[in-house]
Amino acid sequence: MTGHEFLRRLTKLAKAQGVQVVYDPRHGKGSHGRVLYGSDSTALKDPKKELGPGLLSKMCRNLGIKANDL
Repeated sequence: MTGHEFLRRLTKLAKAQGVQVVYDPRHGKGSHGRVLYGSDSTALKDPKKELGPGLLSKMCRNLGIKANDL
């Protein structure tokens, strides 16, 4: 899954749960950005690149969701 696909799936999940999602590409070094999911946040590496399974699970843990929900 790429970073863009992660954001699309997260936005769809957020709509279903009534939670706000914000992606701020300026809040990070280089190509990294910040994803806010309600009151939780995580860093998102270059949205064009592939997210590995370990990174994906850690990002989901930071946001308080399960990777299977995406």
